[in-house]
Amino acid sequence: MAKVKTTFYCQNCGSQFAKWQGQCSSCKSWNTIVEEIVQKESKSQWIEDAIEVRKKASPKRIAEIEAETDARLKTYDGEFNRVTGGGLVQGSVTLLGGEPGIGKSTLLLQIALRLPVKTLYVSGEESQQQIKLRAERVYPESENCFILNETNTQQIFNHIKQLEPEILIVDSIQTLHTDYIDSTAGSVSQIKACTAELIQFAKQTNVPVLLIGHITKEGQIAGPKILEHMVDTVLQFEGERNHAFRVLRANKNRFGSTNELGIYEMKGSGLHGIENPAEVLISKKDGELSGNAIAVTLEGMRPLLVEVQALVSSAVYGTPQRSTTGFNAKRLNMLLAVLEKRAGFRLGSKDVFLNITGGISVDDPAIDLAVVAAILSSNSDESIPSTSCFAGEIGLSGEIRPVNRIEQRIREAEKLGFQKIYISKFNTLDHTNFGIDIILLASIDKLLV
Repeated sequence: MAKVKTTFYCQNCGSQFAKWQGQCSSCKSWNTIVEEIVQKESKSQWIEDAIEVRKKASPKRIAEIEAETDARLKTYDGEFNRVTGGGLVQGSVTLLGGEPGIGKSTLLLQIALRLPVKTLYVSGEESQQQIKLRAERVYPESENCFILNETNTQQIFNHIKQLEPEILIVDSIQTLHTDYIDSTAGSVSQIKACTAELIQFAKQTNVPVLLIGHITKEGQIAGPKILEHMVDTVLQFEGERNHAFRVLRANKNRFGSTNELGIYEMKGSGLHGIENPAEVLISKKDGELSGNAIAVTLEGMRPLLVEVQALVSSAVYGTPQRSTTGFNAKRLNMLLAVLEKRAGFRLGSKDVFLNITGGISVDDPAIDLAVVAAILSSNSDESIPSTSCFAGEIGLSGEIRPVNRIEQRIREAEKLGFQKIYISKFNTLDHTNFGIDIILLASIDKLLV
């Protein structure tokens, strides 16, 4: 019988220590280090018996390796396919994280219900009856989706051996536990061991595995950071509970870009992808209002038109407030300093509130010009024509810098019916190719003319 091995893990960051101590030296958290059993008595590798089709690994010349012709499985969800790079790769492991109640389980369940292949949905948090109620609301006519309530990985692989699914979904990884790690479910060692078993299964059988992961109050996926290094793709599901819109981003993707963005709307019948985000991100108004400007931004290869709202008012309590929603607060302070230094606007004694409509966050520097235009519009109480939009980055010297893929941005604005677009004069493009009026600006003071 092998000796039982134990070690000490920080439950906050996953760091490992040889002995107990009060404070974690990595994340500086107090009383988070717990002793865990990492190895029980040695036994044969159970997964070898559970997976009969296991292939013995052997070195091959790269020319001898056969490439998969249909390496990706496309889902019905166009937004999910865009973010993952074209669909699910065979043998890949995808981790989906997000706040409680944001819609993680709904998103993967509705994907599983509409897949044309046999899918096993393993839930450790909800009963089969609860999942059935959601399925009736989302898509009740599925014939290929099987629901399993189980948290023990050995039992899960026994069911997999009998069912032989082509896709495996686990909700959530923090609820699983294996018999060969003697610690509670959700602990660092359990999460690492269960994830390693699922990765081994995916790579040996070419079955895509999708995992749902809880997040901490800081917004990070719960468990050790190594969990994100182990999987192939890490998706983040974001959004405000008070908004109907959800944003799907790829923080890591070994098979595609990490710049793509998927936008969903939460309805009673589930999550619905939005093909034209401008319809929901730009508000409908009866008349022209001051403080509103339209920005042309890019998320990956996808152009988006978003509405920037600004409110400038006199500071009541002496100390001016600077508040942003969906925009970097430090960048707002920088733009206000540029306005005061380069354009002569005295905004130091005024409150400035900035909001990106739709509940999304934008970090594209091309939104700078729209932010400045919205602030100046609110400050002078003069409206910007709803047929005008902006795309330009502002430097510290007040110059308007060119942004990438400007032609794609202009064509998107033209397609949506805008008549004018304000860009940097340093962009190189042929103006005769567009049916929209292109206004070239060299510096921020030219915007005031």
